[in-house]
Formats: sequence, structure tokens, C-alpha cells
Amino acid sequence: MSNTAQLRVLSIDIGGSNIKATVLDDKGALLMEYKKVETPQPADPANVVIAIKKLSSQFSGFNKISVGFPGYVRDSIVKTAPNLDNAAWVNFDLGKKLEEVLGFDTRVVNDADMAGLGVVAGKGLELVLTLGTGFGTALLLNGKLLPHLEVGQSPATKTKSYDKFIGEAAFEKEGKRKWNTRMKKVLNNMQTLFNYDYLYIGGGNSRELTFKLDKNIKLVTNQDGIKGGVRLWSDELTATKVVPSSTIK
Repeated sequence: MSNTAQLRVLSIDIGGSNIKATVLDDKGALLMEYKKVETPQPADPANVVIAIKKLSSQFSGFNKISVGFPGYVRDSIVKTAPNLDNAAWVNFDLGKKLEEVLGFDTRVVNDADMAGLGVVAGKGLELVLTLGTGFGTALLLNGKLLPHLEVGQSPATKTKSYDKFIGEAAFEKEGKRKWNTRMKKVLNNMQTLFNYDYLYIGGGNSRELTFKLDKNIKLVTNQDGIKGGVRLWSDELTATKVVPSSTIK
């Protein structure tokens, strides 16, 4: 095959319940249908890597890998994983491990950061929130990621972090009405804290919002967010030789 094949990215989203993936072209369009596997329990590095290997075997034709991870990530190395098996992940080089196991160049970022790359317009200061197992945030200026802040782990009240205040467990415990009341407070806090130009809200629980949103707030889908995987490789207009995933051992 040609050594100047177009960029084809296996984009993976690791969540507390499922690990999802698809293949994207160099413009972020889906080339294959989404597939998913359950996030293993315990969700330690060894089990998650096995699950990703199983999932990736269902795809072919990609030449790069992007991963959105639910925690703080620096240079593809996981620093925290509050909604997985946290202690086991500290300083785990997930990017390097997946390159060894799958045989493709890999970049790993926080999952909200990857979603942000997929949904923003690239103009001004844009904030992305993901409402799921926890509370994810990404901040971008003119389409460029700013240093990641783990807002979900910071205090929302005297006793609760944002993860605990409006995460999935809080939704299940408090109910939809009270959760929405809390979300109004959270959105007010985010406006005050970041003074953003535009806000995007995604994640599974975004569909549970019942109150009217400001004109500069938009709901987005997980499918939109996973498209950010190709933008992690925007510095590469062409990719190396394509190796079918069937060669993965």
C-alpha cells in the first residue's frame, strides 16, 4: 500500500459503563458504525487494554489511534482515573501500552478534551461539559485546547465535589427534578468561573436537562464528541502505511 495513505483514525471513548469506538476519515466523518464493549470490572489497566484490543479487532483500515480517557492525562500518561480503578492507573502510560499491543501510533487525552475538539466552532473561549458517570470539562480558545482542569474533582459544595454533586450517582439518588435544580446552580457557577463565549453540553445525562438554556449553550451528542479523535492528529495531513487490524495479535 501507499506510504502516503490518508489519515484514518480509530477513535476510542473510555467510559465508566462502556468503551466505544469508530473509524474516522481526515475530516472527522465516520467510516464505520459505532461499536462498544462493556467497561470491565475491575476497570484496571490490564482489563481495559484487553477490552480495547477486543473492540479494535472489529475495525480495519485505520492508521492512528485516539483515546478519550475519563481522568487527568498528560502526554498520553494517565495521572488520575476517579471513575475507574483509580490507584491502578496512576502514571500508567496508556498511549505507549496501546502502541505496543495494537501496533499503531496512539494519542490519549482526557475524554472531555477529545469531545471538545469534536464539537467546538473554534471561535473565542468555548467550554465543554460532559454529564455522565462524572462531570467532565474542557476549555478551548479559538479551537486550541487549554490546559486541562479537573473541575469535577473540585468542590461544588462544602461536602461534595462536582462529580458527587451532579454525577450519575447523584442523579439516581436525588431524582431528575432536584438534579436539574443543581444543574442550574452548576451552569451559573461555570459562567462566573470561565466567562465563556459558548458552552456545549454532552454526555448521557445531557438529555435529562429540563430547563431552558441560554442562547449561547448547545446540546451535543457523544457521536459529535468522538469526532475529536481525528483533530488530535491535525498536525499530520498524511499518515504512515495502513495496516489492516486483522494483523493485530
